[in-house]
Amino acid sequence: MKWIDYASPHTVKEAVTLLAEKGDAARAMAGGTDLIVEMRVGRRTPALVVDIKGIPELNEITYTTEDGLTLGAAVPCYKIYNNKAVIKNYPGLVDAASIIGGTQIQGRASIGGNLCNAAPSGDAIPALIALGAKAKIAGVNGTRIVNVEDFCLAPRQTVVKPGELLVSLSIPAPKANTGARYIRFIPRNEMDIAVVGVGVSVELNGSTFKSARVSLASVAPKPLFVKEAGDALAGKPISEASIEKAAELAAAAAKPISDMRGTAEYRKHLCAVLTRRALNAAIERTRGGTVNAH
Repeated sequence: MKWIDYASPHTVKEAVTLLAEKGDAARAMAGGTDLIVEMRVGRRTPALVVDIKGIPELNEITYTTEDGLTLGAAVPCYKIYNNKAVIKNYPGLVDAASIIGGTQIQGRASIGGNLCNAAPSGDAIPALIALGAKAKIAGVNGTRIVNVEDFCLAPRQTVVKPGELLVSLSIPAPKANTGARYIRFIPRNEMDIAVVGVGVSVELNGSTFKSARVSLASVAPKPLFVKEAGDALAGKPISEASIEKAAELAAAAAKPISDMRGTAEYRKHLCAVLTRRALNAAIERTRGGTVNAH
C-alpha cells in the first residue's frame, strides 16, 4: 500500500504553500467524490492530499446585484441548489447542481470539484460557461482569473498548475430579460453521466435575441463553448428558424466519439435536439414561466 500524506489547512495561503511544496505529487480535495474514486482505481497516486473543506473562503456563497454570485470552490451542491439567491437568479446553475450524482453525492460534491475534474461530461461546466463564469485561481505568487470556457484543456487536465488552487467561481448578476437552462440526456433516470449535455443562456429584447451563449458536454475531449451558435442568435427574431440555426451550429461543433452510451451520429443528433429544448426553456424562464430543474 502506498503511503499518502494528508493535510487540512485553514487558509488559502497554507493550502497553496502545501501544494507548491509537493508540486504535481499533491492533489487538492474538496468533496473527494472524484479524487477518492480515482485513487482507488490507481488513476491518481498523490503523495499528499490537501483537504480544502476547512478553508472558510472556499465555503462561501455570496450574492449582490452589483457583483453577482461568488461561489467558493468547495461549496457542496446541496447548499447551492437550496440557496435562495441562486434559486432566484441562477436556475440554470440549479439545473446542473441538482443532477450531479445522487442526494448523498450532492452532500459532498462541489461545483468547483466538478470543474477541476475536467471530465468531458461534467454537468456543471456547460452551465457555468453559458452563464459567463470566471474562475479565481490562487498560487504562492498571487491570484489570476480565467474564463471558465478556457479552464479545461483535455480530459482531466485544466489550466490549474501544480501549486495552484481553484478558490472560487464568479458569475455576473443576471441582466433584465435573461434566462438560462442546462439539460442532459442519460440512458436511465438517475446516477449516470451525460450522453450529451447542453447549457444555454439568452438575453431577449422584445421579440428578438439580444445575445446568447451555448455550451456542450460529452461531445468532445472537453466541454465546448459554441460561440458561433450564440452569435447566430444575436439580433435575430425569437422564432423556430433562429433556434434551428443555432441548434444546427451546435451539432456541427460537436466532435463526439462512439461508445457504449451512443454513437457519434446519435450524439450529434442529440446536440441539436437538446439545444432547441434548452433555448426554448431559457426563453420560457426569461418570460417568467416555470421550468422545473429536472
